Amino acid sequence: MVWGCVATKRQRPMALAGIIGVVTLSMLAASPAEARRKRAPAYQPPFAALVVDAKTGRELYAKNEDAPRIPASLTKVMTLYLLFERLDERRISLNTPLQVSARAASEPPTKLGVRPGSTIDVEDAIKAIVTLSANDVATVIAENLGGSEEDFARMMTAKARALGMSRTTFRNAHGLPDNPPNVTTARDLVLLGRAIRERFPNYFSYFETRAFTYKGRTIRGHNRLLGRIDAVDGIKTGYTRASGFNLLTSAKSNGREIVAAVLGGRSAAQRDNIMASLVTKNLPRAYAGTRQSSALAYAAREPEKPVRVASAAAAVLDDTTSSISPTPRTKALNLASIRPVVASASGSAVTPSQSMQWSRGAQPVRTAAPAKVEAPAQKVAALTTVAKTDVKSDADDEPSVKLTRSSGWVIQLGATADADKAKDILSEAKAKSRGVLAKASPFTEKIVKGGTTLYRARFSGFNPDSAQAACKTLKRKGFSCFATRG
Repeated sequence: MVWGCVATKRQRPMALAGIIGVVTLSMLAASPAEARRKRAPAYQPPFAALVVDAKTGRELYAKNEDAPRIPASLTKVMTLYLLFERLDERRISLNTPLQVSARAASEPPTKLGVRPGSTIDVEDAIKAIVTLSANDVATVIAENLGGSEEDFARMMTAKARALGMSRTTFRNAHGLPDNPPNVTTARDLVLLGRAIRERFPNYFSYFETRAFTYKGRTIRGHNRLLGRIDAVDGIKTGYTRASGFNLLTSAKSNGREIVAAVLGGRSAAQRDNIMASLVTKNLPRAYAGTRQSSALAYAAREPEKPVRVASAAAAVLDDTTSSISPTPRTKALNLASIRPVVASASGSAVTPSQSMQWSRGAQPVRTAAPAKVEAPAQKVAALTTVAKTDVKSDADDEPSVKLTRSSGWVIQLGATADADKAKDILSEAKAKSRGVLAKASPFTEKIVKGGTTLYRARFSGFNPDSAQAACKTLKRKGFSCFATRG
């Protein structure tokens, strides 16, 4: 009995100590996780998505499609658009070497690792962008095409306005955080995806590249939907902490084509799964006939009110909707109502509150000078090149414009399906040229390309040096310009 009682008394403290130990260990194990949950809320970047039938312009799915968003590396699609234009105009070739500056080489990852003073061929630059999303190479392209990244960003914004991307402003060529940041919408990005596919079908195939070899190193792409879904044929991924995981996708099958954007995924896998669902559900619903709408025509839909960059940046922070509940749309483009979009460019120089912090992991926030659109948006839209389009214009039935040009070199400011618009471009350029066009002869040149009639807006009467000088002046005024032998 005594031994029994002693044993019992000894076991009680030991049992109690064991219980306390288990509870203590449980508390210690749970505390860090609980503390983290309390300190840092779940990552919930602002979400948006849009799926559009590429042949008709009909929206098949939309959520927050006009809400301002940060494009991150989807910015580089516009960078490549401008590069493809130079290739299409034969001003450069795939073998043209691009010079690498110290600034370009110093861009933070993801990067190819090009060295200051070296060169990279245009084709390798394209592949580095579509696979690795190389920030250093994006800056190389910007500096070689625009003279500086800031000037190239202005060119990007002007081209966005010309395509009808009325709520997009670019500050850099790569999509890394800037203050203020690049700002766009799902609608604008889908329009860009459609436009680059229509305008450059030969170069668009680069977006299908899943890996390439550079100086003996094999580089694999980030776009995991390539190969996962047979119909997907491009185009690009993007991510910063502020934007979330973004993806712009093109898909085609059995005569049907769609372009879709998913912005603000919480992870790459979640973003990819959402896009895969949108593609598989909506591609069979797309139109399989002949193309009825072109992304290269001015957008039919005018925004309810202009979006200023400052308010756009704030809205990106405020909107945290990330759920997806597909609600099919049946709204189609009315080709009869197509007209230039009137969008405000005045907000492009507005700086958001200095308290806003834009971050990409541990990378410092860049504070490059804001890009400005030199002319009102509705004028910039008319001053940049409108490329081949499948939409028939009333101008097709007009008689040819009389061609009056001198020998020597000419400069071209754009090509449009509207003969009157081509004349307006010439008048606008002469008024803003500060005399560099005083002795030049304006003319429009009618061409038929791929079944589409275009009118080139040109000035003649130059030698090679004066043609280049005139283009340099006009580009500073917001015009697209290139010189060629007449």
